[in-house]
Amino acid sequence: MSATRTDRSGRRVRFAHDSERRFANILDFYGVAWEYEPVEFVLERDVVGRVTVAFRPDFWLPAPGLFVELTTLDQRLVTKKNRKIRRMAEHFPDVRVTILYQRDTLALLTKFGLATGASFSQSA
Repeated sequence: MSATRTDRSGRRVRFAHDSERRFANILDFYGVAWEYEPVEFVLERDVVGRVTVAFRPDFWLPAPGLFVELTTLDQRLVTKKNRKIRRMAEHFPDVRVTILYQRDTLALLTKFGLATGASFSQSA
């Protein structure tokens, strides 16, 4: 499932998962500026220099200078994302990244009345 909407600058954004669109709605409600997947961080290259592992966090929040990654129930994906965030800290120690787990995202969506019909079983 993907969701599309327009960001504050009028650009069309296609989210990988509806929970990302809902999170963007919360950010907008509070007037928090955000960008969706603006940067890809290279974590590993092969011997000829081709990128073999990269990480593109879901949101960039310029005001606090923080990247936010959302994740879902699929433990395999959670483990993979946690590994990438650890690698980010090794390769880019000055870049702040946080991960919001499915329970965190669901709690936010519930708090703001956006959780009705939310599905978190798909990859985010």
